[in-house]
Amino acid sequence: MSSDPDERCTVMDDEFGDGKKKFLDLVTSLDGEVAVVIPVTPSRGNFLIALSKGKARKFISVAEDDIVDLPEDEGILQRITGEVKSAIMELGTA
Repeated sequence: MSSDPDERCTVMDDEFGDGKKKFLDLVTSLDGEVAVVIPVTPSRGNFLIALSKGKARKFISVAEDDIVDLPEDEGILQRITGEVKSAIMELGTA
């Protein structure tokens, strides 16, 4: 891997890009009113993702490996879908 920070950033974006898009598509398909903020890079091996609807906000933690594998692994997709559904339900009751 290059020591150039700009090049590392591009490699990191490419590595997580498809998974982040899949996550965004998942949330939008469940509730188009929920806003999603995904950090550029993981912290301690996890992405702390913010979901918000109106003034309500909920954070969920998703492992970086799960983001990478999300587009291709049906088991991970099902598990993450359950977590997102639960978080969206909590947003509705907040």
